[in-house]
Amino acid sequence: MIARQWVGETLASDAEVYGKYLEVTGVEEIRATPGSQGVWLMRRIHEDRAVFVVLSVWDTLDAIKAFAGPDYERAVYFPDDEKYLLKLDPLVTHYDVLASPSSKPGKELFSKR
Repeated sequence: MIARQWVGETLASDAEVYGKYLEVTGVEEIRATPGSQGVWLMRRIHEDRAVFVVLSVWDTLDAIKAFAGPDYERAVYFPDDEKYLLKLDPLVTHYDVLASPSSKPGKELFSKR
């Protein structure tokens, strides 16, 4: 499995509206893409800013490409993102998933002493 992380920042005053916008655009599109194993939308408001993190988990790199296109390390933006985001970071971060709620520890790799 592969995790994909996108981070964006808005003004705190736009946090509610932008959070709902993310749900009906990126989150729904991720959920609808075959090979998606789930998505989390997280928000942190601190002082006058709101930081959003979208963390999605995918079966394969091909599944990510089905969502993001062949240049899968680039962020996917939707038409109104520019109205809310303070900057449009062009890249996302990918991680190999080593453990998840459904995985079991690889105890067989270690011998008992």
